Parts: sequence; structure tokens; C-alpha cells
Amino acid sequence: MRGTRQQIEVVPTPADVTIVAQQLISAAANVSIGKRGFFRVALAGGSTPRAVYTALAAGENLNWERWQIFWSDERCVPPTSPDSNYRMAKETLLDPLAHRGDAPRMVVRLAGDGDPDAAAAAYERAVRETVPANPASGAGQLPRFDLILLGMGADGHTASLFPHTTALAETERLVVANEAPKLNTTRLTFTFPLINASRRVLVLVGGADKAPALHKVLAGPRDPDLYPSQRLHPVDGTVTWLVDAAAHSQT
Repeated sequence: MRGTRQQIEVVPTPADVTIVAQQLISAAANVSIGKRGFFRVALAGGSTPRAVYTALAAGENLNWERWQIFWSDERCVPPTSPDSNYRMAKETLLDPLAHRGDAPRMVVRLAGDGDPDAAAAAYERAVRETVPANPASGAGQLPRFDLILLGMGADGHTASLFPHTTALAETERLVVANEAPKLNTTRLTFTFPLINASRRVLVLVGGADKAPALHKVLAGPRDPDLYPSQRLHPVDGTVTWLVDAAAHSQT
């Protein structure tokens, strides 16, 4: 087992984050399809991924027939809601691909419009049934995504794993309904055991408002209950922090 490999790539602007993210995801897809026949990826929500999905949809030389698409987290809203991560990816990536006849092999929506606990359990079953296990993850052999795309909030959260929430301590379940009292909401989210079983984790961080938390996550004292993104340590994979200069200004 080689352990976690961490990379920090700093680019000047948010536009550069989009360009480099598109390149990294495309390269990971081509390698995964070449080696394993499929590219199993979990998408994220947020403004930065929106631009990345638009760039991916406009790109060429991607074998979309071999993509299997999941989501790393979702709000408890219908898929038609403006707040839905699924809707954002559908509008920016899936619909443009369908329009030109490039539909991915599999799209598995994380359903935020039903009972949260039941939706989380159903999604975990779908992940376990579709994504092959990672032998390096231990006796349980957790499903191993080729790439999980994440962001980081100004409070240091990632996916919907917020500071001081119960999902941070989860060691068995792969997808949970995580109550976030400070936001007065419940979110569906991958847990760290599943995230850290991935071959590659790509974290997109942009904006000066993220600078204090990014500094704490990357260089500060270890306090993963306060800064959950400190828990990003793939068991036998790579975590890449792709950040713009503003976000990196205090690190």
C-alpha cells in the first residue's frame, strides 16, 4: 500500500481552475477507461464545478459511453429545484451531451426528494453494486471511485460533511443523511470512508473567502472536527487541491 499522495496546484484565476480541472478530469477518464473499461466519477455541486461541467461538455475525445456518474452530496430538494446539485449538472453537462448524442453509460441520481435516510441507504446499495471494491481499504473492501470531485466551504467543510456534525465520525456507512443544525437543514452525503477509498480526490477551491480555512486545513493544527477537509486522506490514492491564487493567499 503506497498511502496518500497530496498535491497542491495553485493557478492564478477561477478561469484557470476550470481549465486545469477539465484537463485533469479528462485525463483521469481516459486512463481509467483504458485500464478498467469505465470511468466511475462522483460529481459535486457549487459554482466552480458548474463552469467545469460546461467545459467538459464542450470538450472532445471523451468516451462518454464509458462514464458512470454519481454525486458526492445532495440537498434534500426535488431534482427540479434550483438548489439541486443534480439539476445543475444536468443543465450544464448531461443535457448538452444528450443533445449531441453523447449520453454517459450510467447516471445514478442521489435522490433528495424522498425520505433522507432511505435515500442514503438506497444510494449506498447502488454504489456497492456498481463500483468495484478497493482491496487496499481493508477487510470491508470499500467501493473505489476513479475520481471524486469535491469543493471546500469557507468553514472547511467538504461534500456535506460540516463541522461538528455526526457524519464526521461515521466509519461503517458510505452514504448518510447528515443533519447540519447551523444551516437548519439535512443533506445527503458520501462519508469519509467512501471518499478516502477513491483512486483520486480532486478538491476545487476558489476565492479569498476560502483563504483562512484553506490555510487551517493544509497548514494549521489538526482539528478535523472543526475543519472536516483535514480528513481527506485517500487510503491508496491521490488528493489534489486545485486552488486559485486568492484562496491560496494565506497558505
